[in-house]
Amino acid sequence: MNKGTSIDNKSSAARFKEMVSVLKRHGVIHGVSPEKLKLILEDLGPTYVKFGQIMSMRADMLPKDYCNTLAKLRTAAKPVPYEEIVGVIEAEYGIGADEVFREISRDSLGSASIAQVHKAILNNGKTVVLKVQRPGIYQMMEQDIKLLKKALSFIKVLKIQVGHIDFKMIINEMWSAAQQEMDFIAEANYIQELCDLNADIKYVAFPRVERNLTTPRVLVMEYIDGVQIDDLENLKMLGYDINEIGIKLAENYVKQIVDDGLFHADPHPGNIYIHDGKIVWLDLGMVGRINNHDRRLLKKTILSIVKRDIQGLIDVFLAMDTIKGSVNYTKLYEDIESLLARYGDLELADLHLGPIMEEVKDILNFHQISLPSGVSMLVRGIVTIEGALAACSPQVNLVQIMANHASGSIFREFDLKQELLSTAILLNSFAKNSLAIPEQYSNILKMAIKGQTKINIDLTSADEPVRRVDLIMDKLLICLLSASFIIGSSIICISDITPRLYGVPVLGWAGYMIAFLLAGWLIKKIIRKK
Repeated sequence: MNKGTSIDNKSSAARFKEMVSVLKRHGVIHGVSPEKLKLILEDLGPTYVKFGQIMSMRADMLPKDYCNTLAKLRTAAKPVPYEEIVGVIEAEYGIGADEVFREISRDSLGSASIAQVHKAILNNGKTVVLKVQRPGIYQMMEQDIKLLKKALSFIKVLKIQVGHIDFKMIINEMWSAAQQEMDFIAEANYIQELCDLNADIKYVAFPRVERNLTTPRVLVMEYIDGVQIDDLENLKMLGYDINEIGIKLAENYVKQIVDDGLFHADPHPGNIYIHDGKIVWLDLGMVGRINNHDRRLLKKTILSIVKRDIQGLIDVFLAMDTIKGSVNYTKLYEDIESLLARYGDLELADLHLGPIMEEVKDILNFHQISLPSGVSMLVRGIVTIEGALAACSPQVNLVQIMANHASGSIFREFDLKQELLSTAILLNSFAKNSLAIPEQYSNILKMAIKGQTKINIDLTSADEPVRRVDLIMDKLLICLLSASFIIGSSIICISDITPRLYGVPVLGWAGYMIAFLLAGWLIKKIIRKK
């Protein structure tokens, strides 16, 4: 047991030295730009690449330029040698790879932070795709997580300022997401769930999973020999209507969000292919989920933006159960009014949902209203899908499709029987409360006559005026203290108090000095204010 612990400690020490070396090489003491941060995370390895991916979705914590740069971390990673990939496959199956596969391509189709993809042929002649986990990735990431948490404890002990970023929450979120992504059984389940939810959509497909060959570290799926959605030249040569593809892509993605609450969280063009007249969604390792409550709020948000309904947006924001503190309603109203005014002159077809949602996130962050779980991932997904649409069908507008879909879904969700029952309950409650009004009014009058009435006034958004009054009172107090010291010192000077310096009592000198310092501080503040 002690020997194992010693080995772990040596391994951790070596990894720590490697991390320090990377930080030195990039000169972090001279500052960290968005591009430099991206390069540092890439050099630190898969754990930190995944960390950067999670951070890229947290515009409520990082500036937009950092988020946009970190989003590029989703590109290819350095491939693992073929022999190591085969080693993982054989370790999972407990038999030789050649007993399952007739052939495995030596060159990878793609390599990411957690897994690598190879084309293969089963012994029955079927062509498949192998998604194989990088060897030792779980242990490496687990070790890095421990080191990150130790670093956080040092930051806390040394009281290093890191702003309002809750790194502990981000690390836990990243580790949870990474563990989910490293469980290929879970990914296979997501693929199956999405297949079931879209079974009636004839123009959408997902790769079929070979369940009997799929393990937590090896995912075997059918090989899709299609055309990437932004390869417009080949799509046109094959006779596809690009505009129709864009419309169907947008409609299906909106359905995933608004109706199903389960959506592809990384819908970049490389993950969307056209095959046999169908849109095929690939790489379901990153999937987002939204609950019914948040989906309803999202629908109302979209409709309020489309209708330029300020009060509707305020109602949506205040309905969130993630408000961290008191809300400045006046400022919130002004910010929403300003947001809608910037888009007020645009036609619906010219609106882009991604930038609008990013601005909504900024407003919520300013007013200490955090986004519900899953919505940050959704915003990044919307930005990504709009980028894909811009590449293949720029005339297709996601806002318009989502607004139409949201309006229809709200109508479909309308239950006449339930609404009538709710209305009857409200009317009954209103009638009961109305009968109590005369008695309550009589009690108020009696209390007023006896002088017992008290009125509590909550001055919403009065923090700034109160702060200004506090500053004025502070300056007035300093002024009074300074005058008091001058008067007190002058009285001491005409007394016989000793010791004396140059014929003036030392206590008097001290009083004049304090008065001088207070007056100087006050004058400095006044000059700075001007």
